Amino acid sequence: MSSSGPASPTRSFPANGTAASIGGGTRAQGSDSGRSTAGILIIGNEILSAKVKDENAPYLLQALRELGVAVRRVHVIPDVIEEIAGEVRRFSNDYRYVFTSGGVGPTHDDVTMDGVALAFGRPLVLHSEMEQLLRSALRDVEPNASQLKMCMLPEGAELIRTHELWFPLVKVVNVFVFPGIPRLLRAKFDSLRDQLQGDPLHLRRVFVTCMESDIAQSLHELLAEFAALEIGSYPATERSEHRTLVTLEASDESLVARAVDVLISKLPQDTLLRVE
Repeated sequence: MSSSGPASPTRSFPANGTAASIGGGTRAQGSDSGRSTAGILIIGNEILSAKVKDENAPYLLQALRELGVAVRRVHVIPDVIEEIAGEVRRFSNDYRYVFTSGGVGPTHDDVTMDGVALAFGRPLVLHSEMEQLLRSALRDVEPNASQLKMCMLPEGAELIRTHELWFPLVKVVNVFVFPGIPRLLRAKFDSLRDQLQGDPLHLRRVFVTCMESDIAQSLHELLAEFAALEIGSYPATERSEHRTLVTLEASDESLVARAVDVLISKLPQDTLLRVE
């Protein structure tokens, strides 16, 4: 399938509702209210076939957490235009920010731009500013067809310049299209940080010497009392002085402090080890 021409005819991809994320922690339904959310799409057959180990999702998860952006989905998908389009469309509808990684080079399997164009019903066009950047990087050597393919972007795409890299970050609506090479992705993310709006979380860790099952009901009660709180409960996996670690986090620092006090009051006697 050619990836250098105009996008295929537009198809409609209905958005799915967003379910609450659990993944080791539990939050009250609706606790995303007012928070910036994000979805991450890792694109590439090489990731799914284990030929390449993905480094970009862990990096983005940590970086976005530090900025206070709540990541609600990470999907790994193949280099298939229709699948990319469907996921991009759903994520764009569901989250404030969407980050894609991979599939933006000059080769036959680099079809991410095609998928993003299809997701929004836009044609791929030769982006004049991108072409000029390419020609400047080549120092007036005539670019070949494969190089010009990298300048074919969804119509209306915005460019975000990256220090010391000729190839800028591409933004389409609320979708940021990153390369799959980790060092390039990180450089481009650094150029974007100041434009992302988040609400940093405040985290407290409570170490106890009892089992999860001993405090499970107390954690449910705590979550019911503090709707904006996110709670994680993690049994120790190695020999340790604690048996369970409970994490409490929210954007409101005073709420977290109150929740810690209430949790401590609910713990079985003499089981509190420390609070960090």
